[in-house]
Amino acid sequence: MAVRPELVDGAYKLTQDLSDTAGRDIVEENRGRAQIRDPRAVVGQYEGQGKQAGSALVVSGMYGRFRDPAGAREDLMDGAAEGQGAEVAVPARDIELPGAEVTVRCQVLVTAQGTGAGGGTSNVPMCAWGDDNTGAAVGVVTMENATQEPGDVDLEAVARTVLTVRKEMREPIS
Repeated sequence: MAVRPELVDGAYKLTQDLSDTAGRDIVEENRGRAQIRDPRAVVGQYEGQGKQAGSALVVSGMYGRFRDPAGAREDLMDGAAEGQGAEVAVPARDIELPGAEVTVRCQVLVTAQGTGAGGGTSNVPMCAWGDDNTGAAVGVVTMENATQEPGDVDLEAVARTVLTVRKEMREPIS
């Protein structure tokens, strides 16, 4: 698995590769877990291009050997929900899309944006996948889903985007 210059057929462009900084923390947090062996982190921030301008995509994941892919999906969602300033607005649930190789687990978090009278909240829809060798949580914030009612966010659409990210980021182990 690798950070790519672009994701989702060029709709998102890399703005920051944090694999060597924030990724180091992810590896240390998970090094002792029995279900993950030889973890390596992949963390990237992307901004939307063209029709996706104003959107953001954030990938935080690992590759290695996963004993319990379903448990990894749950851990990724739980970890995101415990993030500072985040609150679960739509609880995590598994989504199985027709033709998909893996199940994804999706939720909507709400985060505070700014402080004082100008502050508000923003939705952060996200999904996670876990397979035998890779796992990641991907937040997909668009102009539309950031401000709609959390329960109205189309998690199946987010899941489709996340499965495309998975397909584009995975690579054979050499």
